[in-house]
Formats: sequence, structure tokens, C-alpha cells
Amino acid sequence: MLAGNLVLGLSTWECDMAYRTLRSWLRHLAETDRLMLAESGVDLDFEVAAVAKRQDGSKAVLFPSPKRGGANAPSVPVIANLLAQRSWVAEALGVEPGEVLSAFRQAVDAPIKSEEISNAPVQQTIIRDPDLLRDLPIPLHNEHDSGPYISAGLVIARNPRTGIQNVSINRLQISTKDRMGILMLPRHLHNFYQAAENQGDVLEVAVAIGVDPATLLASQAIVPIDFDELEIAGALHGHPLRVVKCVSNEVRVPADAEVVIEGRLLPKVRESEGPFAEFPQYYGPAGDREVIEVDAITTRSKPMFHTIVSAGMEHLLLGAIPREATIVALLQRSFPNVIDVHLSLGGVCRYHLFVQIKKRHEGEAKNVIAGAFSAHADIKQVVVVDEDVDVHDPTAVEWAVATRFQASKDLVILKSSLGSKLDPSAQDGISDKMGLDATMPVKREGLDYVVVHVPGEDDPATDQRIAGPASADHEQLQEDG
Repeated sequence: MLAGNLVLGLSTWECDMAYRTLRSWLRHLAETDRLMLAESGVDLDFEVAAVAKRQDGSKAVLFPSPKRGGANAPSVPVIANLLAQRSWVAEALGVEPGEVLSAFRQAVDAPIKSEEISNAPVQQTIIRDPDLLRDLPIPLHNEHDSGPYISAGLVIARNPRTGIQNVSINRLQISTKDRMGILMLPRHLHNFYQAAENQGDVLEVAVAIGVDPATLLASQAIVPIDFDELEIAGALHGHPLRVVKCVSNEVRVPADAEVVIEGRLLPKVRESEGPFAEFPQYYGPAGDREVIEVDAITTRSKPMFHTIVSAGMEHLLLGAIPREATIVALLQRSFPNVIDVHLSLGGVCRYHLFVQIKKRHEGEAKNVIAGAFSAHADIKQVVVVDEDVDVHDPTAVEWAVATRFQASKDLVILKSSLGSKLDPSAQDGISDKMGLDATMPVKREGLDYVVVHVPGEDDPATDQRIAGPASADHEQLQEDG
């Protein structure tokens, strides 16, 4: 189903502003052999997601002309796997892999106000009588999903009290030609909606699809209410993010997005939404949820549509990196000897946290465990290790648990705590939590806990002692006698 790479044309502005648009990032992936071109006619129902999932973790995929069943689909390409590895995130931000968390925290601490413009690429085409499935190539992803879903849309809304915007990614079910069901967790967007609903008012919203990687990442920042994540995107770029006022409401959206859906969250209206596959690799259940009524769609003249395959690397990384940046900053305020943190892939980049510390006192790791649980409610398991253990290497962490942990004295259990509502083993989000102190004692004698080391094993010059591959007819491999 893959037909090779694609060369993408860019405007002068996009070439000057590297990776500040989706297209400039895709051009970079194409130039480095990481963007694959799918065949024409890949089906939007399941097949797009299946092809993308087969390339997950290694390649982005561009579907130039997808279809839906036997019917024609909109002539809009689909892109998937935009951020398939952690190293890609570093590239997109222009930093080294080990600098991603600090770069993100610096952007949160020093946001840059957006620059509003009036002539935006995303408003080159305006559709006033929208039909979501007619106008956009919205995929049906998973076997038991309740229908086509927008999974990579930045939902942007203004606080009814202050006018300050919030940005989040929410799952959006296509219900009718101009209505979408939305899952809102009890966070800032839901707070805005409740404030509007209590007054009997609609909440104006916009859904931006096809933004650059930094803006996508910024949308997931864990920040206080009335903190516009688009300003974090500007800080990640080192330049104000260009925004434009919607054509049908007051929301400001990224001017260089590919698509914007404009609409209103309706007060006192609930309709069935779900099930839909979520990051734990299980389905989020159906329920009666809030509804967006769509007023307009604006796009570039030749737009592309970004989709995120549930529980794929892009989905997981977008959740992990902003959380890690927040968690390490929070921990370091109380524990300056915390060096690094990592939300592991096996813990779906949400539930299992590894913490690296420079241990100074006995009992300290247990305090770090308690701090980690308070840093984010989703965290279900914490493993604290010494500075010689790489928290980005799950085998190294498992080795530390195997050789430095005893359950009778190093295990911390916290019963019936608030956790993730998407954890299927929890009871409506109430979860037991576990901490493991896998650190060495501060006081050690002799060769206690001294790690085995061969002199020269870390010296690349040692490789020069290898003469080359052995041949099967080498004299010492022949039968003796």
C-alpha cells in the first residue's frame, strides 16, 4: 500500500520558518526518508489506520487520495504518524534529545504572545454550509469505534469570564453532517463550558487540524487555567505564533493550520458518544456527552488532514513529554537531587513513572514517590532509581528493581486514590498505587553494590582488536581428527 516518498512544495514563508508549519516538517521528513506515500484509494474506514499502524514508530505516511467504501471522498490527503519517535520531537524543536524537557519547561515559563494577522492561509477556502464527511476525509480507526473520529484536532475555546483561551485535544465523534460529540474530562475546557452553560449560553469553539509539531505539543501542556497554550507554541518556535480570528466567532486559531472547524458547544444538550479506542489500548466507553454544532469550515486552498491513530507512538508521546516536563519541574522544587524522569512506554506513557535521583539520605526515595503521586493523578506506579540507572532504558530499571529492591521494606502502597478514568482496572478512576524504592543504601562497604566492569569495555579503541568476520573454512573450525 506504500508507493514511496513525496516531494512537498513550500511557500517562501514556510521555507524561512523551518518546522513552523505542518508542511515544512513533512518536507524535512521526506528529505530524510521518513515520509512514505500510500497508494491512491486507501479506504478511510479502517485501512488508513491499519497502514499507518504498520509504519508506527518508524515512518510518517501521507495518503494522497483516500476513499470511503465505494464512494468518493473529499480530495484532501491524510497524514499520520507525524511524530513517530522521541528523537523526532527533539528535531522538530531544534534541540538535542536530552534537552526536550528543559526546552518545554522554558517555553512554559516564558510564553510569547501570539501575533494576530488578517490574511491567513487557513482561511483561503471558507465553507458556510458544512458537511463534515463530505468536506473532510475523517477516518474510522478501530474495530469497535462508534464512527469516524477527529483525533488530532486542537479544540480552542475562550474563558467566558476572562476571554483567555485554552487549547486541548479531545476526541470528536462525527454524529451528523454538522454535529460532533466531544469527550471533555474535568479540566479547563469543561470549566469554560460549565460557566457558559450555567448562564444558558453557548461556548464558541474552534478545532484546528494540521498544525506544526511544536504547536501540537504545546496543546498538551499542564498549566493553570487562563494560560493560552498557543503562547507556549510561540516560545517553542522562538517567535510569535501567527493566529487569526475565526470567520464565525471570536476564537483565535493558528493561521497556518490546514483546517479549522468553527462551532458552538450547546448548553443543556447531551447525545450519545463513543466507544472510542484510547491510549491504554482499550476502548473508552460510550456515554451521553456534550455536543458541538458546526457553523463553518475554513481550510487552505489545498489542505491536508492530520489524524492520530489511537495508542500509537504519536498519541503516547504527545501525552508523555509535556507531563514529564511538568513532573520533573515539580519534583525538583522539593527534591533538587531529582535528575530525570520518564513515563514508560509499557505504562502507556501515563501510568508508570521512573525517577532518577542522586540519593543522599535513607527514606528519601519514599518521599520522592509521594511527591510523584501528587504531581499527576494519572500516575499509578513509581520506580525510583540511582543516578547510574538510565530511566529511559526499561531493562536498566528492571535490573535495578531486581537487584536493589526488597518488597518488605522498599514497597509503598497507596489504596483507593484518584487515578485515570480511562484505566479499565480502576473503579471510576479510583485506583491503588504502588511505589518501588530501587535505590542502593547510602552506606555501603567493600564491594557491596559495586557494578561489574571490565577495564576497556567502554573504550571504542577496543573494537580495533577485531580483525573481521570469521570464515566457516577457518582452520580452527575444522573437525579435529
